[in-house]
Amino acid sequence: MLREMNPGRLGGVLAVAAMLAGALSAFKSDAGVLFTDVTTAAGLRFTHHNGAFGKKYLPETMGSGCAFIDLDGSGWPDILLLNDKDWTPKGKKYTSALYRNNHNGTFTDITAGSGLDIQMYAMGVAIADFDNDGRPDVYITALDGDHLFHNEGHGKFRDATAASGIKNANFGTSAAWLDYDRDGKADLFVSNYIQWTPQTDLWCSLDGATKSYCTPESSKGAPSKLYHNLGNGKFEDVSVKAGIADPTSKSLGVAVLDYNNDGWPDLFVSNDTQPNKLYRNNQNGTFTEEGVSAGVAFGEDGVARGAMGADAADYDRSGRQHLLVGNFSNQMLGLYHNEGNGLFVDEAPRSTVGRASLLSLTFGAFFFDYDLDGYPDIFAANGHTEAEIEHIQPKVKFRQPPLLFHNLGKGKFDNVSAQVGQDFARPIVARGAAYGDFDHDGDLDILMTTSNGPACLYRNDGGNRNKWISLRLSGTKSNRSGLGAVVRVETASGKQWNMVRSGGS
Repeated sequence: MLREMNPGRLGGVLAVAAMLAGALSAFKSDAGVLFTDVTTAAGLRFTHHNGAFGKKYLPETMGSGCAFIDLDGSGWPDILLLNDKDWTPKGKKYTSALYRNNHNGTFTDITAGSGLDIQMYAMGVAIADFDNDGRPDVYITALDGDHLFHNEGHGKFRDATAASGIKNANFGTSAAWLDYDRDGKADLFVSNYIQWTPQTDLWCSLDGATKSYCTPESSKGAPSKLYHNLGNGKFEDVSVKAGIADPTSKSLGVAVLDYNNDGWPDLFVSNDTQPNKLYRNNQNGTFTEEGVSAGVAFGEDGVARGAMGADAADYDRSGRQHLLVGNFSNQMLGLYHNEGNGLFVDEAPRSTVGRASLLSLTFGAFFFDYDLDGYPDIFAANGHTEAEIEHIQPKVKFRQPPLLFHNLGKGKFDNVSAQVGQDFARPIVARGAAYGDFDHDGDLDILMTTSNGPACLYRNDGGNRNKWISLRLSGTKSNRSGLGAVVRVETASGKQWNMVRSGGS
């Protein structure tokens, strides 16, 4: 049985905009699932460039993001890969890359003339139809100033940043679209990191003699931004009056969730060496920060961690969304279980998830159901920030393989990273990560970027052995992308649900 749920004023469910996938399985099995590196075969010839030239500027360790985006609504996801640039204008020109899905397992590079082929020091990306015209638009955070690109159709984009009124040059990192006031228009949250310029870059060292990349403890934070969509392509900065503009935050990730099940989108913001934030939507255009009282602000030792990628899902079918947070090495993943009374409990320290991720440095992290058994699994994209880290901490590696945790049900996970193919086990320096069904066979594939290296496209082989259904949602009274809409599925295996979101880790 498939049921449509329209919380509050969310409109009907039609087949146009955002995609949500779920399993209709009555049994659980991940046997035989492999992830195969098809990057070259698919035609993705992209290499990230961080501009490093020996100065070891902190932003060089961060980028960059990636996204699946269905440019034409065909149901075949296209790919966007972000890039950085040289620190001097005389350097070689590097741009982000846009690849069109050829519907046969391959992609064509359509970057040239797309409007996205401009230089910027890009970090994160979020996709949504901000003007409700039926085409997905692109927001890119960047060290030297964010960009809002309007989708003109036919693979062409127009830079609408200046006209929109958005002005953010605050070391933006992750971003997420949401309709926080449920007025039918997609609003925008932007995570900002620290106050940094090449002139104020700090000198740090692992050995006391040579410069290394700094961590952010000695840098001042930068308040995140919330932009209210006014319609007609215009946005208003409501960060202060909404209550989310904390100047001490050093934000790297954001997850949109409805943790108290009141039908209004809340925000979890992961901070690097500062307490994480949990913003409860007050249903009047403002938010109340409850990270400390909810138990998600710190690690189990009461210390703020180096938190990065974040996601939310109901991994145990409790009817509540729980939180996943990627952290720095020696800190393990955060797996915060929503107890349903305003409190979260980090289950990672006493689970396989915590033990297996202790030495990993996780940038990208998300829940996704890779074997379509109806239970969200966990993926973590890993890689350290310092190439010489092994000289100081021999057990911590610069290049690290990703992690995959299979959901066994009842809140239990099994580390299957070594069981899904040799390609998956290859150590890399991963940063951005996204999932989508690029080959249209029902199971979810993985896209990753690496720091100063190639992109990676891992095809899911064998994950579609269970039954599945794929839905695309379009709002009528709600925002066109269907952000915040919930789909519920009931089968012999029990009840499942998921909420349409865009952006995050």
